[in-house]
Amino acid sequence: MKAYQGMTGHGRDNIPYQNRQEMFEAFRQCANAFHKSNKLAMVLVQFPPWFDCTSQNVKYIVYVKQQLEEFPIAIEFRNQTWFQSDREEATIQFLRENGLIHTVCDEPQAGIGSVPFVPKVTNKKVLVRLHGRNVFGWRNSGAPNWREVRFLYDYTKEELEDLANKIKDLESNAEEVFVLFNNNSGHHAASNAKMFQEILNINFEGLAPKQLNFFEGEF
Repeated sequence: MKAYQGMTGHGRDNIPYQNRQEMFEAFRQCANAFHKSNKLAMVLVQFPPWFDCTSQNVKYIVYVKQQLEEFPIAIEFRNQTWFQSDREEATIQFLRENGLIHTVCDEPQAGIGSVPFVPKVTNKKVLVRLHGRNVFGWRNSGAPNWREVRFLYDYTKEELEDLANKIKDLESNAEEVFVLFNNNSGHHAASNAKMFQEILNINFEGLAPKQLNFFEGEF
């Protein structure tokens, strides 16, 4: 479950609530419905590209953890400063010490507003988000049709095989690995996920056929 944009700063403090406490309480009530039914693997807290590595932002992450303490929390960064050579280990250690799930991202390397692939585990769970590698789309987020092009990418079989090997290494250090394909602008996410499943030789049992039909046929 993804955290509301007002909680991560995407709304730049323009939130439809009286205050921050009210906003977090509304989210907790929603998340609790899934949590109580054992349907909540984690809450994904994805910060915006301008959320850089500063002491103020470190304190805010701790605040978010306190507000959502009953849920597993995955942190996703979109600012390169968190993983600069002199800060990467401190970032990973901070997540580990606070019991936060590291979100490992595969995304275009397009400057300060993107992060490198850092395959490190900080919790018994790890989240991997595959955003594609469309550098042009990533850099042009201000364009009118940016949502149509930013995640427009079709992974090749070779790229998926390379990612599979890296994710196997993650699996050896975690109890659960969650992989989400976010390259959905051109409907490539589902077909890439099916190919990835075949590469890893993963077979699921007891899944709802009606749900699986969403990913069959032509797009």
